[in-house]
Amino acid sequence: MKIEIEGTLLKMTPENAKEKDQLLNLWNIVVGCIRDNKKLVPVGQYTPGVKDVAMFNIE
Repeated sequence: MKIEIEGTLLKMTPENAKEKDQLLNLWNIVVGCIRDNKKLVPVGQYTPGVKDVAMFNIE
């Protein structure tokens, strides 16, 4: 997944079919067309080289 930050804009570009499916799933959860939109809230800490996974709770 390619991730770019331009000011306050976050761009995520899937680089394979699995990532496309995962991004669509995330999009459908966060951008609820029928229900309220959700937000991503950071959980814990992201430390490159120590903890190489960034975690978010979907509220």
